[in-house]
Amino acid sequence: MKKQIQNAIFCLLFLTSLGLYAQQTVSGVVTDGSGSPLPAVNVVVKGTSNGVSTDFDGNYTISANNGQVLVFSSIGFETQEANIAGATLNVTLVESASELDEVVVIGYGTTTVKDATGSVASITAEDFNQGAIVSSDQLLTGKVAGVVITNSGGAPDAAPNIRIRGGASLSANNSPLIVIDGIPLDVVNPAGVNNPLSLINPNDIASFSILKDASATAIYGARASNGIILITTKKRTLGETKYNLNVSTSINKVGDKIDDNTGSNFKSSFTVDSSLSLDTIANDNPVLIFPNKIYFQKPGVFEIVVFNMLGSQIRRIYSNFNKDQVLHLDLQRGIYLINVKESKHSKAYKMPVY
Repeated sequence: MKKQIQNAIFCLLFLTSLGLYAQQTVSGVVTDGSGSPLPAVNVVVKGTSNGVSTDFDGNYTISANNGQVLVFSSIGFETQEANIAGATLNVTLVESASELDEVVVIGYGTTTVKDATGSVASITAEDFNQGAIVSSDQLLTGKVAGVVITNSGGAPDAAPNIRIRGGASLSANNSPLIVIDGIPLDVVNPAGVNNPLSLINPNDIASFSILKDASATAIYGARASNGIILITTKKRTLGETKYNLNVSTSINKVGDKIDDNTGSNFKSSFTVDSSLSLDTIANDNPVLIFPNKIYFQKPGVFEIVVFNMLGSQIRRIYSNFNKDQVLHLDLQRGIYLINVKESKHSKAYKMPVY
């Protein structure tokens, strides 16, 4: 009798352990934050290849053991894990913030980067260029592959040269079509403004979407053959009131200033005082240098070579000159270097011509 009781207890414990480790059918419903069912959600037993997908109503059924973990994953939602503690397991998935950042604006509405059939790039406020931004195009410079933005001039309203995947025409306009909140700006700039992007406050822009390929022409026609830049401005949002204050200060200072000179001072440094007689001016020099002429104080054979300030020889005169003779050079306005050679002696002079 005692042995029979022991056998019965052993069988009961054995059957209980089998029940704990035996597979069971687990079912449930997967919904989003609003309670709507989510179809095509992947449900996988963690660490195994056993998995199913939810149907159109968010229902699933899978075979698993108690204590195992089910992994729920879907595009646009955070991956979630849940322990199996019974035959029913309902799960609510939370939207993924990283996936929401990939939403882009196209001509027909909004979609995600993965679902967009054309070549689309999206730049949000977190990716904008920082600093003292004067025009809205500066937010986009160097941020999108295939989009080249260069300055066409130094004027405050100078229109930038924007090229999406290079120019397509040698004679026609190669600028892309700019669309602001669904309103296209034609190639002819409005109100005579050279840069239409200067009409928008850079702080009011929420995102840029660039449509690069030829599929953009299906939305806006031939004027979009060079691509489209879609600009979405900021809208009001629910929640607490927020205030943003941007302050920028800049100081400009000339680092190395060049010493200048007035015209009268420059001229006086090369002008001979007319009140002095020729006998009192450089009696030791065989010649006197005046603007565009040379005065010979002694006779002899002289070689006159004229150089410009770049060091190039522009005239050479070799002749016999008499005392008090004047040689007129007829040079154009500028500064010249005159090399006077007599016998074995030579001397250089600087000649201004006004």
